[in-house]
Amino acid sequence: MTEHELNLEGVACPMNFVKTRLYLDKMARGERLSVTLDAGEPVESVARSVTAEGHVVEEQSELSGSLWRLVIRKA
Repeated sequence: MTEHELNLEGVACPMNFVKTRLYLDKMARGERLSVTLDAGEPVESVARSVTAEGHVVEEQSELSGSLWRLVIRKA
């Protein structure tokens, strides 16, 4: 299984989701993408949006007080 990483620290909404979606578009079904995001709206927005597109958020974890990681499996 292929794992990908995308660091979106400091990227403003809605570009977080746009960049995540563009990255997912290049991946094969079933591959996983680990995305590092700022806490708050970026994490909530990306998790909500990728789920709405049918992808699966397998993990949502706090890395530090200001950074979170989402692990997304491409549908």
